[in-house]
Amino acid sequence: MVIRIASRGSELALWQSRAVADALRAADSALEVEIEVIRTTGDRIQDVPLAKIGDKGLFTKELDNALLAGEADLAVHSLKDVPTRLPDGLTLAAVTVREDPRDVVLLPPGRAGGLDALEPGARVGTSSLRRVAQLRKLRPDLQLLDLRGNLNTRLAKLDRGEYDAIILAAAGVLRLGWRERISAYLEPPRWLPAVGQGALAIVCRTDRDDIRAALAPLNDPATAAATAAERALLRSLEGGCQIPIGALGLVDEGQVFLAGLVADTDGSRILRVHQAGAAKDAEAVGRAAAGELLAKGAGEILEAVRARVGAPEPAAP
Repeated sequence: MVIRIASRGSELALWQSRAVADALRAADSALEVEIEVIRTTGDRIQDVPLAKIGDKGLFTKELDNALLAGEADLAVHSLKDVPTRLPDGLTLAAVTVREDPRDVVLLPPGRAGGLDALEPGARVGTSSLRRVAQLRKLRPDLQLLDLRGNLNTRLAKLDRGEYDAIILAAAGVLRLGWRERISAYLEPPRWLPAVGQGALAIVCRTDRDDIRAALAPLNDPATAAATAAERALLRSLEGGCQIPIGALGLVDEGQVFLAGLVADTDGSRILRVHQAGAAKDAEAVGRAAAGELLAKGAGEILEAVRARVGAPEPAAP
């Protein structure tokens, strides 16, 4: 049996697709696995802030189309990029064991320390409104600049002196072998990552029982439950991947513990919630957390953010 994986072409995306290919071969030595590179809208548009583009399938739409057209058998994504409502005919078939979900601070070579080590007015690069909101709450004196491009491009911009620091997801940095470049980890629950951050999502057609069976050994139940709670929160808020919403679920002894936040982009108002429940009811835990956030005024914050940044509405993953 030959399995064709649809993948973005960045070094990180290819690392992720190769990891899935290796896991498939390990689970069934009879499988042949090929990787097909497909360029997405998010890869093509590099000179516009993500929140301005609109985020519904920004990094997934073209791969989804390849699956639906029968040009590939499965697609590998960073789960944080995957809409919570998949196109008809597609399903989230597996969620892999999660890498470190935290955000990290990277500084130029020879520098050390975290956010507290940055001087007033330091230039910090990030493309995420979620990170912007949390940075403005913690360090309103910093100069926050948009940062686009794949991880290699972002690191090169830092090393050329275009930024004094950049904020990235730990998972991508670690997967590319750059652990030594991490200056500090931004610790939950004070700082929350993107929904699904650190986990890989494997998507296939709903009618491909053969592919779903091949992917079953790759699914990690604990990661699937934790991220299901996070994604239910996001879906209930109709927030979109580029709106300032953060969440982190943890599973322990059959329970899922979920921390979530909604923030205004200027950091003036950050709403936080904590919910817990049975891991088998992970989505209900996420919906309850979203309901608590809405009761605290999250809807007004999200509406104001959309109006300010021009993000499409609802534009929900």
